[in-house]
Amino acid sequence: MTGTTSIGAGQFALLLGLSLFFGFAFEEFYADEQSRPGGVRTFPLLALTGAALYLLEPHGAAFLAGLLVVGAWTYAYVRRAHRGEDPSDRGFIVPLCNVLAYALGPVALTQPLWICVTIAVGAVLLLRGKRFLHDLARRVPSEEIVTAGQFLILVGVVLPLLAGRPPIPYTTVTPFGVWLAVVAVSAISYASYLLQTYVFPHRGVLLASILGGLYSSTATTVVLARRARDEGMSAELESAIVAATGVMFVRVLAVCSIFSSVLARALIAPMLIPSALLLLFAWWRARAGSRSDARGAAPNPLQLGTALIFAVLMVAISAITAFVQTHLGSTGVFGLAAVVGVTDIDPFVLGLAQGGIAKLGLATAALAIVIATASNNILKAAYTVAFSRRPENWIPASALLGIALLGIAIGVVALR
Repeated sequence: MTGTTSIGAGQFALLLGLSLFFGFAFEEFYADEQSRPGGVRTFPLLALTGAALYLLEPHGAAFLAGLLVVGAWTYAYVRRAHRGEDPSDRGFIVPLCNVLAYALGPVALTQPLWICVTIAVGAVLLLRGKRFLHDLARRVPSEEIVTAGQFLILVGVVLPLLAGRPPIPYTTVTPFGVWLAVVAVSAISYASYLLQTYVFPHRGVLLASILGGLYSSTATTVVLARRARDEGMSAELESAIVAATGVMFVRVLAVCSIFSSVLARALIAPMLIPSALLLLFAWWRARAGSRSDARGAAPNPLQLGTALIFAVLMVAISAITAFVQTHLGSTGVFGLAAVVGVTDIDPFVLGLAQGGIAKLGLATAALAIVIATASNNILKAAYTVAFSRRPENWIPASALLGIALLGIAIGVVALR
């Protein structure tokens, strides 16, 4: 533990306020059961006791002795509950709340303000969210827990292990940069998937397509076109197909901004103008049709295998881009961008954002991204026609083709 020279009245005021806040929440939650230890008086007293014992003996002996007393007191409560004197509570929530209130004392005196506030507010939210959390645990399948664990492995295990490694041979990216790109894209995709699956599961096709466009506008277009083949190309499905691509432009700009603010600024007009036009078109077409629920579960975009494939693709495309630029110049890079657009443009975009500017120049890198997005939009127009097989598919297909040409025109004008 640290010294006590910098402790002031503000820290004691914060401690008293947070412990009162914690106590009020505790008593409100257990308002009908008066036999439980803890509450609006007990928690401030426990917090102040913990702080006082810490100040009396900064090495921690007095505080630990007090913790043993509080622990023995709460242990007696747990024993009484399990013996049947208080059968309504068989868990450790009440004892843990008392121990946490006692520990707030030294935390408020030794740690930054945000840590103490976060602990108190987090405890209150967890205390009050009992019913919601239990309902959520029953609704969330076990596969989602595995998926969340995979995401934590991507962020907390693999990413730190790659820090400080030299650039990959024949590329402009480092292993840390590649995996950081994987984490960035996975985070956007996973957040979109969770919103679509658990927060807005039945809010209509248009909203589902917007969320779907955040992780894969191409996959969303294919799903919607297949639905149009079964149901007919309604105005709602037309708007959903167009909206997914409109969101894709925002996603590309957001991903670029994470790694290169200079590149993101150069892409503002080529990305946001087509996005705004497509979203306005989608809103106009959505007004012409009735809303229906989105059908089918959203595909989970987060898998370790998918992340590894993305990383390999990014390294490969970065090496190919460097080779093409060296031997064919900017024209070759533009041709590669057009070819990459018929696959997954994210590895190409991220490779340019992380190291392509230094070799290609800002204008060339930005225009290559514009060409890749235009090529991808042409592919989605073809998918719309091929998978829907409906005469009305010319409306969304024409919108995607038109925005592809417009995007290139805006890019040439803005980046020349």
